[in-house]
Amino acid sequence: MKSNRRGVPLVGLRQAFDEARFGAGRTLNLRETLPTAVEAVTRTEAWLRQQQVQHSGEVLVITGRGNNSPTGVSPVREAVLRLLHSLKRRGVVSGHQEHTSGSFVVTLAAVRELWDAPKRHRERKTPPPPSSPPSLDTLSDETRRLLRDLAERSLDTLGIREREPFIHSEMLKQFGAVAASIESGPDREANLDRALRLALEQYE
Repeated sequence: MKSNRRGVPLVGLRQAFDEARFGAGRTLNLRETLPTAVEAVTRTEAWLRQQQVQHSGEVLVITGRGNNSPTGVSPVREAVLRLLHSLKRRGVVSGHQEHTSGSFVVTLAAVRELWDAPKRHRERKTPPPPSSPPSLDTLSDETRRLLRDLAERSLDTLGIREREPFIHSEMLKQFGAVAASIESGPDREANLDRALRLALEQYE
């Protein structure tokens, strides 16, 4: 194990810096649970989408180097790397860089990038976002208000002056884009409201 001049292992020193920079809340350690490549991709995408909604900025994804792999190359690392490129095209990730041979620093995109990403960059095999609710009336008054405000901001950026004919479909579009990043559970609508407020802030 390499050491610095004072005898402190460099691996331990790097880990200490990472913990100070990212903390447990912004670190995904796949190496600890030894998932398959498929499991790693599923878990990483869900985690990164949640971190995007939480406005986390930069996060650390630890994949491991694959020292125990028969080929010496980590299939988890390669699968996660492909996922990061995919999520960049889909407006979840704005960039990434290799932090170590077994980890990546990932910069998350602004929430509004979920629907601002050009359609030509969207992948044909990307699973569709969750279905819109049967009626926006099933949402709370506050959520509908936030969706409407966001729809109006979006239409304004497109230069549409007569917004009313397009408001409802735009609200459904905003719901579908943001809801894809929200995990199911009792706090789902509260988290949805938080994501919508973040998106509104990014229009200011």
